[in-house]
Amino acid sequence: MFDTHKITRSMTTRIQGQGDSSLRPGAILQNRYSIIRVLGVGGMGSVYQARDLRFPNATKYVAVKEIINIADPSMREMVVKIFEREANTLASLDHPAIPKIYDYFNQGDRSFLVMEYIEGKDLEAYLNDAGGMVAEEHVVEWAIELCDVLSYLHNHKDKDSKPDPIIFRDLKPSNLMLDQHGSIRLIDFGIARNYQAGQKGTMIGTEGYSPPEQYRGEASPAGDIYALGATLHHLLTKQDPRLEPPFSFSERPVRKANPAVSLEMEAIINTALNYNPADRFASAQAMKEALQMLRRRTSGVLSTARPTGTGRIDAANLPPPPGEAPKAAVTPAAPVRAEVTPLWAFKCEDEVRGSPLVANGMVYVGAYDNNLYAVTAADGKLLWKYATDGGLPGSPAIHQDLVFIGSEDRRLHAILAKSGRLQWTYYADAAIRSSPRIADGHVFLGADDRYLHAVNVATGRKAWRFQAGEAVRCRPAVANDRVYFGCESGEFYALDMRGERKWHFKAKRGLTSSPLLANNTLYVGSLDGMVYALDASSGWTIWRFRTNKAVLSSPAIDGNLLFIGSADNNLYAIDVRTGRETWRFAADGQINSSPAVNKGVVYVGSVDGGVYALEAANGKLRWKFKSGGPVTSSPAIVNDVVYVGSFDHHLYALTA
Repeated sequence: MFDTHKITRSMTTRIQGQGDSSLRPGAILQNRYSIIRVLGVGGMGSVYQARDLRFPNATKYVAVKEIINIADPSMREMVVKIFEREANTLASLDHPAIPKIYDYFNQGDRSFLVMEYIEGKDLEAYLNDAGGMVAEEHVVEWAIELCDVLSYLHNHKDKDSKPDPIIFRDLKPSNLMLDQHGSIRLIDFGIARNYQAGQKGTMIGTEGYSPPEQYRGEASPAGDIYALGATLHHLLTKQDPRLEPPFSFSERPVRKANPAVSLEMEAIINTALNYNPADRFASAQAMKEALQMLRRRTSGVLSTARPTGTGRIDAANLPPPPGEAPKAAVTPAAPVRAEVTPLWAFKCEDEVRGSPLVANGMVYVGAYDNNLYAVTAADGKLLWKYATDGGLPGSPAIHQDLVFIGSEDRRLHAILAKSGRLQWTYYADAAIRSSPRIADGHVFLGADDRYLHAVNVATGRKAWRFQAGEAVRCRPAVANDRVYFGCESGEFYALDMRGERKWHFKAKRGLTSSPLLANNTLYVGSLDGMVYALDASSGWTIWRFRTNKAVLSSPAIDGNLLFIGSADNNLYAIDVRTGRETWRFAADGQINSSPAVNKGVVYVGSVDGGVYALEAANGKLRWKFKSGGPVTSSPAIVNDVVYVGSFDHHLYALTA
């Protein structure tokens, strides 16, 4: 039995003897975090959902993890060290699958860790709630995401850019959250540690998932690969390894319990579960490549791919599906050719998430400080700012002398472009996170009230509204007497100018991406990881292109190439005629920004804080600008100047 189990049982007994010590709803920590409810209770304390009160005009939830006072001084000292190590580990990490850490403090005799709140359920709960077997295609997607985050941890570098690998040591379904977007998040870094070859440590982990060498105190990246294999086995067979003899997976073949699993998937899991670490995948990246090749196959029958003599499976041995050419190679990030210095930078009071609008020598941009700013395009001087009562996640639009912007205060604001004075407001029934589109004398925009609204541009009065399946957060496309838009439940609609539905299409997950119409074809990305090309007349699918993660980015077109970003960190160039990849560029973070094309160059931002300029023809890097925070804002290019916002509170003007 591993040490963590003994500790937990001992501490649970002590706490039970002291009565319920959880914080009550309404309790305030640090005059900032208001406790809402208990999410979970364990031996060391509780985890709560709380609201951050420093955002009075926006509802920001956080997760608060605590450890309580323990009577035994030696045990408390050990637990506090574990807690502090988790805080320090999380603070050094930056990956979309790893929760962000916001705060760490002591209050009274308790210690608290404030982290990103994740809406969703862990995979153990998901598995228990599933009526039948979990589909292999879902498990493959989750496995690819897990390989990606494990590769990030195993290749982690310290602040001096020196190798500083981190071993998770406790990969299992209950430590994996499936968030509201369907993405996997890795939680509970309590026993993660920095790895040094040859160093031995405590026997720690969870029986059934931990590799044999971890019982001897030997933790390494290969151990995380084993635990991933055990997790995948559990998800596909529903056989809990904690209830079975240790290391007996060979006696419980995956396909014996679940014949629907492909031979390839079984071979990948068996490779990860090899008793000898040297016979497993050489790295998490190697396992990811094998899974990606499996995903691309159309056949469920293992053909030429076979484990090598060592028991490993080589991703290179998995051929593409019949009739499909191999994908183009990833374009590596070339060295930055020259230092990029902003022409000017304008500082807002909070994050700039939306895209700027450039018109008549002015730049208009919204920020999460609730303000719409108007600054001069030439030098970034403030002309005026207009205050709403909520954050401004979207982008403004302009028509004649009015600028339009939606706000989380539930209102569409029409503001005089020259003075910043309010002309009129229109109320929705929930927050407006969609960007407005203006056509035929109307403003079209969505809201979280599940409606697409059509508003008279002159009076601010409702012309009509159409109810969708869920919140509408994309910017609609309007052309040929049709309005096209998607919603967060995955429905995509085509309406006539009276608000009557003409056709609709259903993706597997939400459509936050704004559609682009070109040559009677609609292009849109989805949270299911797909980019769809739809016939604008009928809604029939012309082609679809799969990325490795959710697509929030909106597409841009130049010639026969469509450009779109993905949460898998890549910007893709797709041939619009065939739906096949021409090239891709890998950033160091998610690309949720929508690309813009100007004079043969593609400009796009990334969560890694970079703004990239790439040659449209081949994806080669021309230059990169590094801001001080994530860039989800989409660039606007006017007169060879790139205008883009950042989470570091700045609007930048860069030479194209």
